[in-house]
Amino acid sequence: MNSTLSLKHFLLALAVVAVWGTNFVVIKLALGQMPPLLFATLRFTVAVLPAIFFLPRPNVPWRNLAAYGLLIGVGQFGLLFVAMNGHISPGLASLVIQIQVFFTIGLSMRLSGERLQRIQWLALAMASAGIGVIVMHTDGATTLLGLGLILLAALSWAGGNIVARNAGQVNMVAYVVWSSLFAVPPLMALSIAVEGWDAVSSGLREADLMTWLAVAWQALGNSLFGYAAWGWLLARYPAATITPMALLVPLFGMGSAALWLSEGLPAWKLGAAALVMGGLALNLLWPKFRLWLQQRVAAT
Repeated sequence: MNSTLSLKHFLLALAVVAVWGTNFVVIKLALGQMPPLLFATLRFTVAVLPAIFFLPRPNVPWRNLAAYGLLIGVGQFGLLFVAMNGHISPGLASLVIQIQVFFTIGLSMRLSGERLQRIQWLALAMASAGIGVIVMHTDGATTLLGLGLILLAALSWAGGNIVARNAGQVNMVAYVVWSSLFAVPPLMALSIAVEGWDAVSSGLREADLMTWLAVAWQALGNSLFGYAAWGWLLARYPAATITPMALLVPLFGMGSAALWLSEGLPAWKLGAAALVMGGLALNLLWPKFRLWLQQRVAAT
């Protein structure tokens, strides 16, 4: 398996992380026209239809599909959309939700009984310090409630990662489509119960072309294209080559929020981003650096 990305495949990976990063701006714009839980419902409805009629169901138990759909649909995106509806800025949301990496490691350790290595403790401490900086600067644009909801969304994402790993080698696009079937009913029920039928009907009636394009971007661009391209790359390159590219998601998220939404980038926010992304980078890249170092020592 080739460990060096070709230019064409590097650009494909870059396109995926650009879609995932700028997606937070798209969410924010759509939430100006539509209640968050309704928006989440439509996102997963479009992910299901009509693709479910063309993609065979993955050979995994129904309970696995249901668990993934609930964790990702209701847990990750439901909470994310609610948080971004006036409780946290898009740029910070794109950064904080990457804490799912450490939640995923923690859940994996819990299930396997393994312990964190010292370097992982350091990486976690750096990322936690970055979250601490954000906590100290909560204001009208970012609240403790929004931060808490994003952390819960990251925990749900981590749970979804564990469930997906237990599914084994499957067509990830088909897996996302069929699992989304289990996200739609609870999201719709929550939307009606929490937001009210009047808000739901008004949101549907007043949604303009840009709002529907945002729904399509969420379902087709963020989910189907993103997962299909990422899975295709992971099948052709080592995970250590592909996964570090995900570190660019917050850069695209914060950069696009600053460019299109005029979200400020004060020193404290850049410092928090450096700590969180530094922790993520240390966790992702340290194994590769350690292997390179061992090879250099062995060669001398």
